[in-house]
Amino acid sequence: MHIHKYYLAALILIFVHRVNGQADKEIRLLVRADDIGFCHAVNNACIDVFTNGIARSVEILVPSPWFPEAVKLLKKYPQYDVGVHLCLTSEWVNMKWRPMTDGKTLVNKDGYFCPFIWPNDMYPSNEGNFLLENNPSPSEIEVEFRKQIETAKKYIPQLSHLSGHMGCTHANEQTKSIAEKLAKEYGLYFDLGNKIKLVNWGVNSDKSLKEAENDFISKIKKLEPGTYITVEHPGYDNEEMKPIYVKEGDNVAQNRQIVTNVWTSERVKKMIRDKKIKLISYKDLIK
Repeated sequence: MHIHKYYLAALILIFVHRVNGQADKEIRLLVRADDIGFCHAVNNACIDVFTNGIARSVEILVPSPWFPEAVKLLKKYPQYDVGVHLCLTSEWVNMKWRPMTDGKTLVNKDGYFCPFIWPNDMYPSNEGNFLLENNPSPSEIEVEFRKQIETAKKYIPQLSHLSGHMGCTHANEQTKSIAEKLAKEYGLYFDLGNKIKLVNWGVNSDKSLKEAENDFISKIKKLEPGTYITVEHPGYDNEEMKPIYVKEGDNVAQNRQIVTNVWTSERVKKMIRDKKIKLISYKDLIK
């Protein structure tokens, strides 16, 4: 009986070693599409890069105006991994959204979310443009985050994780602690930490599509065995998106179209197949 136990234990160890050995040789890439819910063009593009491309996780902005349509689209693709893109900002000039709760310290003079978390040269200081200048109440942040999570959970069963729009979950230590607490409470994954390496692509609308593809391919080709993430913002360069920007001349619509084109590119998909890169989601990381 004891011999049988030792034999079984040895087989398990051999199996684990082989599995881990195979995993060590794998290149695993998490392609994450941000901002579904933001507008109609972004909603469709975020679905496009999943159904016809390489994205495997998508981040939803719950307070944003096209959230209801995003919910309908995601219901058609229950295998698409979804994260709640916790939000405390509304950065666009010609489009705004508000908190889902009565957070007095989370808004500017017009009742919208502030454009940014931290002071920068996009807007003048001391005019309610930056959340941290308003001394936001941690309790109001928690109530707002909780409302966004519960609304997403109500409609989207495939939620697996939390992330922060414009870095809001890491605005300060208190906000990070709130996000960590809520992730644990709602059974969602949060903060990849050292588990994954970032592949920073850097979209540039001054380049042609072929150049953009070449840039992305060159980044991915250099990957060695390990686990990586690349994060971008799909969209379409159309009449809906062209007036949406932080600063005039930002080329937001063009940049987001490039992301959509590259992530659905046959050249890119072939390179990933040829290099035997395994496309993963947050759910795969949790497993």
